[in-house]
Amino acid sequence: MADLIAIGYPDQATAEAAAEEARRLAQDLIIQPDAIAVIARDEDGSYHVHTNHHVVGGGATWGMFWGLLFGLLFFIPVFGMAVGAGLGALMGKLTKTTIDKAFQDQVRGMVQPGTSALFLMLEKVTPDKAVEAMSKYGGTVLKTSLSKDGEADLQDALHGGGAS
Repeated sequence: MADLIAIGYPDQATAEAAAEEARRLAQDLIIQPDAIAVIARDEDGSYHVHTNHHVVGGGATWGMFWGLLFGLLFFIPVFGMAVGAGLGALMGKLTKTTIDKAFQDQVRGMVQPGTSALFLMLEKVTPDKAVEAMSKYGGTVLKTSLSKDGEADLQDALHGGGAS
């Protein structure tokens, strides 16, 4: 089971510093460096996403994952992904099988203009360990778990099996 953790911060600088700390702790926390993303929202309401997106081991395309997740949560296209029929089906699968509505609503409420959030996808680790390591940055922590079936459905969809 994987855990998706979102930590909200009052500004972008704090989220970026926390993301750097998470990258430094990646070995101990078993976080893949690409399983870390920051979304910042300007005072005017526009969003900016910061990741190290590229293909990583295990076949997951984290850039696509973050793009889909942030598209779902904030209704914004990320990384220039056009919303076509296949992407629409994939977003539907992501909505149904992996991320509960309460978590989505909490994240939307947390990322207001002028704020930011750090997102971590953690596997094979006690989320409390990651949260403890990140506690020096403060923030509001939200967590949701993805079931093995939900993870498998998401991976299948990301690789073309579920989006057709």
